[in-house]
Amino acid sequence: MLEEYDIDNLNPRPNPYAKELKKQITIKIAPSVIEYFKVESKNTGIPYQTLINMYLEDCVQRKKKLEISWK
Repeated sequence: MLEEYDIDNLNPRPNPYAKELKKQITIKIAPSVIEYFKVESKNTGIPYQTLINMYLEDCVQRKKKLEISWK
């Protein structure tokens, strides 16, 4: 192993997964929704934030439209 590396000559390649990297955001979610996904997390062994992301990705892929009705 070298004691020192020349970073400029390492020939870095672009990350092929860069377009798929997740972006951290802040979002307000009802406590009941969080609890629902936490229970599902325990049942599936998948972290609840991952489950929420998977659900939202499924909505995007299926081009699911929101149906909102005010009563």
